[in-house]
Amino acid sequence: MSIDLEAAERAFEEAFGRIASTVVRAPGRVNIIGEHTDYNHGFVLPMALEQETVIVAAPRDDRKLNAFALNMNVRAEGDLDHRARDPEASWLDYLIGVADELVKLGKPPRRGADLLVMGDVPVASGLSSSAALEMAALCLFESLGGFRLEGAEAARLGQRVENDFLSLSTGIMDQFISRCGKAGHALFLDCRSHEYELIPVVIPGAVFVIASTCCARGLTSSKYNERVGECATAVRAMAGKPGCAGTHLRDFTLDDLEQCRDAMPPLAFRRARHVITEDERTRAACAAMRAGDAGELGRLMTASGVSLRDDYEVTSPELDAMTEIALSLPGCHGARMTGAGFGGCTINLVDASRAEGFAEALMRGYTERTGTQGEIIVSKPGDGARIVR
Repeated sequence: MSIDLEAAERAFEEAFGRIASTVVRAPGRVNIIGEHTDYNHGFVLPMALEQETVIVAAPRDDRKLNAFALNMNVRAEGDLDHRARDPEASWLDYLIGVADELVKLGKPPRRGADLLVMGDVPVASGLSSSAALEMAALCLFESLGGFRLEGAEAARLGQRVENDFLSLSTGIMDQFISRCGKAGHALFLDCRSHEYELIPVVIPGAVFVIASTCCARGLTSSKYNERVGECATAVRAMAGKPGCAGTHLRDFTLDDLEQCRDAMPPLAFRRARHVITEDERTRAACAAMRAGDAGELGRLMTASGVSLRDDYEVTSPELDAMTEIALSLPGCHGARMTGAGFGGCTINLVDASRAEGFAEALMRGYTERTGTQGEIIVSKPGDGARIVR
């Protein structure tokens, strides 16, 4: 656990003048491989981080959410009976959106709350601070309401918050790993069936090193939704050919795509090629992780990064520089961008004996190349969301 909970509770008392009764937490995540496959019903292999979002709260006698975001030092108020987005406090939308989905499930929050939000998941870095906030909010309402959603149902609720309340065409991976992660494990998830397997992260002699470009993601909802639409264009082209049937890119092979190349725009072809090959790489990476094969896992990660750069076009100059430098350093088995892209972080598989020198050389080289100071984020695979008390 990365946040000092006693300090968080003291901050709550200072902000609201009373003692908190509820503490919940939920982690961010890093995706080892399987990028932009989740909304295509494919496969992903993320792990939960030790970095987390914590909510400290006490119930109110009315229907208000009186919220204080400690990291930003701002307050906002929401109404559980009038659940609308607030353009002045977009961070509160995630809590209100969770409440709105619970109402639809017949589990409306019974009472409002005074609540303090704090965390150390870097924002806009591709490590899913938003899903951490959603899953922490769900834990808060579960604690106050005396109910519990199952893992997959909880993740689906978080996805609906983004799809329906926030109008973002996101997949389910981030909420799933934030809710269902386990310390020491990655999570291999089928984003269609929601079946998953916890895979021990035991790669002899190698560790993951997360590196932030310290450039906030430039991915707007429109850019994200463009990729979703381009994938749908490829699906329509393939589904219209004899012998091909399916609703998402997960249903098609690379041979199917090649046979239908002339039936779709070149851009849609490249987007689909990334997703189809990324699914193959993710399954192969899962096997490599089970076998403890650092060389093969690193090779697959690097191939994923090339595909994300060239076919899916979601990297950035800073991400490309960080990855190129990492791959040039001794002891690096593989490197790629992680998260939705257009900024954020890379994930690197590195010999444990060289990890410290690797991190220093990577940060030095990145600053020399870009003029920007990067940051190393250290985390072992962490636990999923839970009610602390």
